[in-house]
Amino acid sequence: ADQLVCDLAKGTHHEHHPPLRAQSMTSNVALYSALANDMGFEQVFSSQMDLFGRPGDVLIAISSSGQSTNILKAVSAARDLGMTVIGLSGFSGGRLRHEAHISLHVPVDNYGVVEDAHQSIMHVIAQYTAALRDRG
Repeated sequence: ADQLVCDLAKGTHHEHHPPLRAQSMTSNVALYSALANDMGFEQVFSSQMDLFGRPGDVLIAISSSGQSTNILKAVSAARDLGMTVIGLSGFSGGRLRHEAHISLHVPVDNYGVVEDAHQSIMHVIAQYTAALRDRG
């Protein structure tokens, strides 16, 4: 996810467009640790939705199983804020497959393959976004 943030923030930069506001919910270790300690690990991402999310934003939620409680709580918080949710899941897709506005599901029962596919999908998202911005 951190590489996707880099690709979206820097890799899609275009002089005729404002920069994209992209943020990882795991890279600020101090905040992540404080929220996990004070709110509980299940709230670590939904709390960040409350802090940083705005209507019209996009949350890209990644869960191989589609069942990660902390991810699903972030999805719920994002939807409540009027955000669009793109969900990347594997295996059966779990709840994430159904709760995301846009579901990118990899129907494979192997964590390594699912994670590799998700990484490829994230590269495509960044490259497609950059190409759209380059067109004007």
